[in-house]
Amino acid sequence: MPELLLHTGHICSQAPLATILVVDDEPMIREMCGQVLCNYKVLQAGSCEDALRLYEAEHVDLVLSDILMPGGSGIDLLKQVKKLDPTAVVIIMTGFSDKEIILNALKEDADDFINKPLNLLQLKTSIEKALERKSIKEELLDIKHAEELKNVFLSLVSHKLRTPITGISLLLQNLKTGMYNPADPIFQQSIDMAIEEAGYLGQLVTDLLAFSQVMVDSTGISKCPNDLNEIVADVLIQCREEHSNFDVELEAAPDALPPVLLDASKIRFALHQVIDNAFKFSGKRGHISLKLGSHADSVFIIVSDSGIGIPESEISKVFEKFYQIDPDHTGQVRGFGLGLFYAREFIRQHGGSISIASEAGLGTTVTISLPLN
Repeated sequence: MPELLLHTGHICSQAPLATILVVDDEPMIREMCGQVLCNYKVLQAGSCEDALRLYEAEHVDLVLSDILMPGGSGIDLLKQVKKLDPTAVVIIMTGFSDKEIILNALKEDADDFINKPLNLLQLKTSIEKALERKSIKEELLDIKHAEELKNVFLSLVSHKLRTPITGISLLLQNLKTGMYNPADPIFQQSIDMAIEEAGYLGQLVTDLLAFSQVMVDSTGISKCPNDLNEIVADVLIQCREEHSNFDVELEAAPDALPPVLLDASKIRFALHQVIDNAFKFSGKRGHISLKLGSHADSVFIIVSDSGIGIPESEISKVFEKFYQIDPDHTGQVRGFGLGLFYAREFIRQHGGSISIASEAGLGTTVTISLPLN
């Protein structure tokens, strides 16, 4: 049997700060480390194989590994852990002063070394400093990621706004220079185009304001009993009116569902994104069907459309921030590519799930499942 142990150490006044994985083939060394590191949650493994299994199954903040063990060295473990997570923190324990071993560990990005026999004060200090560096690295990565998202969002917004503004601006310039004859049919076409672009621009601003509010309210959740049939019907009517498309054939199959504990505003938002996409990509005379039902402990909503579908290679990307299906490659698909990202987040906050089945040219089916309890 693999030796996988959990040791939380002696009772200390402080809550666990982080999770340390101690890897050593000597049980006494592991036990001693567990006692010294009583302020942390300590996982123990007696081999590289067991350590990797634990690392993949648990959240680990720092790996403390011996250099020589049966079945694989600490350097082997270091390589595997860094491959799984390049930002992982690994401290190597060694009783050898061989420069080649140390150089190999440094080459594989070891974060620190501790000599055996262990100096317990040095052990605690090294771990504290390594975790501090890890925290700083993570903060810097978060800042960098946030900055990248901000730049992508600003670029997307400016691109989305530029096209309708340009169209309206050209019309106004031509009117000012007297290029249009009011009796010319082209003049009326230009006016209609400008009205359409102004509507598109207004909708973009509305979407932008809505998503700014969604980002603010994305963490909290407040549930109360709701009639899911009523919510779905309201969202369906709203989406149809927004698209002004009454030629799409609708098929709705409600079910006698019990009241469901929901944050109604968040579930409405999630459903709106799904049903809005069904209208957006179904064309002028498509078909949209909605089916509601329940299993023993959950309810489900299935939204199917006869639209353009999604290529298999893109299905996994549709829940990413700012990703949009753009079949005509115009760059002017309405919205900002945030709808499905937040729809999935809100559904997950309810303990539910959302999945997509689709094939290019053959429509899309979205299934939402929510727990009853």
